[in-house]
Amino acid sequence: MTGDSPLVSIVDDDISVRESLPPLLRLIGYAALTFPSAEAFLASDRIADTRCLLLDIAMPGMSGTELQEVLVQRHQVIPIIFVTAQQDPDLRPRLLAAGAVECLYKPYSEAALLGALDTALGINQGRLG
Repeated sequence: MTGDSPLVSIVDDDISVRESLPPLLRLIGYAALTFPSAEAFLASDRIADTRCLLLDIAMPGMSGTELQEVLVQRHQVIPIIFVTAQQDPDLRPRLLAAGAVECLYKPYSEAALLGALDTALGINQGRLG
């Protein structure tokens, strides 16, 4: 993995997600780090390096939406792709209105994830997605 690979940070309390996504992301050319909680991500030294955040909504402790609020308060702009098992039809529009790039409902397809990543990293690089 080269130092030029965009870093995607995965924040999810589900260990199966933290184990399965990094190999896929690395295969397509991204660097990937995982964090078991929002608090662990905030305590890391990788926030500034993160080019996209794959963020679960419902986690013990701080929720994904609360982490988004903290990042906004700190003026740390990181494109966020939320992932959730919640099937609330009002959730996605609320998250997008609050600045998320995408909200994927679990289980989501690889194609949906890759499309969301392309959009997120396009936004991060100053291009329209």
